[in-house]
Amino acid sequence: MEVLNYTEFRNNLTKSLNKVNDDAEIVVVSRSKGKNVVVIALEEYNAIMETLHISRAANNRRRLDESIEEMEKGKYLKHSLVEK
Repeated sequence: MEVLNYTEFRNNLTKSLNKVNDDAEIVVVSRSKGKNVVVIALEEYNAIMETLHISRAANNRRRLDESIEEMEKGKYLKHSLVEK
């Protein structure tokens, strides 16, 4: 995670955004007269939102908990990947 003040972020906008997209870096922009903001890649944001959505439904959360418990007990099947 990289923390930049607003001026540093503005002066290096392209470089900072490239780090976010190319290196999956999270950039925190600190602002002296406002609330700080976080810059993350859209794919990361979408993954977070999907996880939150799935976790909100009680049935989904229960099934996920059951699956994790099965994995921890060694109750799973392992398959080879099919290569093309």
